[in-house]
Amino acid sequence: MSNVDTGIKVDDERPAGNGKTFFGQPRQLASIFGVEAWERFSFYGMQGILLLYLFYPASQGGLGIPKDTATGILGAYGGAVYLSTILGAWLADRILGSERVLFFAAVLIMLGHIALAALPGGGGVAVGLICIAIGSGGLKANATSIVGTLYAADDPRRDAGFSLFYLGINLGAFVGPLLTGLAQTTWGFHVGFALAAVGMAIGLLQYSFGRKNLPKVASVVPNPLPADRRRRVIIVGVIAVVIIVIAVVTGVLNVNNLVTVVIAVTLIAAIAYFAIILSSKKITKTERSRVLAFIPLFITSVAFWSLYQQQFTVVTLYADSQLNLDLFGWQMPVPWVQSINPIFIIILSGVFAAIWTKLGNRQPLTPLKFAGGAIVMGIAFLLFLPFANGGPASTPLLALVGILLVFTIAELLISPVGLSISTKLAPQVYRTQMVALFFLSVALGTAISGQLASFYDPNNQVPYFGILGAIAIVVGLLLAAITPFVRRLMAGVR
Repeated sequence: MSNVDTGIKVDDERPAGNGKTFFGQPRQLASIFGVEAWERFSFYGMQGILLLYLFYPASQGGLGIPKDTATGILGAYGGAVYLSTILGAWLADRILGSERVLFFAAVLIMLGHIALAALPGGGGVAVGLICIAIGSGGLKANATSIVGTLYAADDPRRDAGFSLFYLGINLGAFVGPLLTGLAQTTWGFHVGFALAAVGMAIGLLQYSFGRKNLPKVASVVPNPLPADRRRRVIIVGVIAVVIIVIAVVTGVLNVNNLVTVVIAVTLIAAIAYFAIILSSKKITKTERSRVLAFIPLFITSVAFWSLYQQQFTVVTLYADSQLNLDLFGWQMPVPWVQSINPIFIIILSGVFAAIWTKLGNRQPLTPLKFAGGAIVMGIAFLLFLPFANGGPASTPLLALVGILLVFTIAELLISPVGLSISTKLAPQVYRTQMVALFFLSVALGTAISGQLASFYDPNNQVPYFGILGAIAIVVGLLLAAITPFVRRLMAGVR
């Protein structure tokens, strides 16, 4: 069944361009802005202290896990978050619709943070991270998809709207690590995790009041699953869960190989997803061309996130051992480093939104934005080289602030633009699942970042930062070179 069968035409249900607005955008953006801000508060607040919780010794309230294993767990968890967008997107497109999936996902996230706060040891980590990973995957793809429903395909406010949406994400990402980091250093890790749970509860309450004003298309199931296939899907789901449980119980799947498994599963899922969409008889020739255009953007995005997501692994280790955290005699908590990037996002996202709006159709093509993001990210890694192999407190805080500013510029050239282009290139019947494909690139890059972190040697940092930085620059230059070809495949989409 298609959208036509539902009796709802997508473009007919978009908010009108007059009346009340949210910073010049459809006023419904405020509801999604709010739930994402609180979800990111809880997500990054928890993630800001998670790695420390894993490898700090028991005397400091941690679990005492070796650092290599801890970074692998964080990479696997981060990859699983974005891998779960497949499930969230599939549920939205085939069974529940984006709006309902977003609501239930928010509930699951809150329960995950409660588990981390209330359950001690590895059990709390396992239950909490599984709930948060699945819930975050469901929320992320569907929040982005719902934002896309607020705009017509040719609405010039679209990229600016996604940039404002990204501002909401980073307001939460800025405040979260500050408060959970302070709570962790004052009262312990579990209080920090509890604060993240409270933040998600506030976001869920706020969204509950605003969800009724969203466009009807946000609740539409664009490609409903036939009734005679539902039993088969349930059986497959149960079998998958049983296989995972058996693998964990027998030790085939363990904390040491978890990140490798997530990388392999994500790569297989991405290839399968592209194959399913491209071979579908429900998409047109033009839609198929646009999906092909997304492939080089996907690859560039993987390279970018492989470096960028090391903020939560290598950069955290770097800050814990080498950064001068002294502020006028007061020792700044390590998790506060995670709030530096969101500060710049908050400042610069509006600037980028204004630039794209001002330039209109004269702004750089999306492939060139992606190429620039990869190149700038590579440069950011090269900026670590002057401070490489230093001792404790040898790197000035201002130096890391400057490097994270470059991280931010790279991020704004890829992340909000990637969310936007995934909705513009999406075939109608795979609207949310194309967003999930973009998040699969984030999943793969995040998992790879956890694997790469195992090669980080604090005593010999030059090869690590130098080689990875150079690879990112080369990837960006290659995409820039093939941009004319990609543009033709995009078939009119910029």
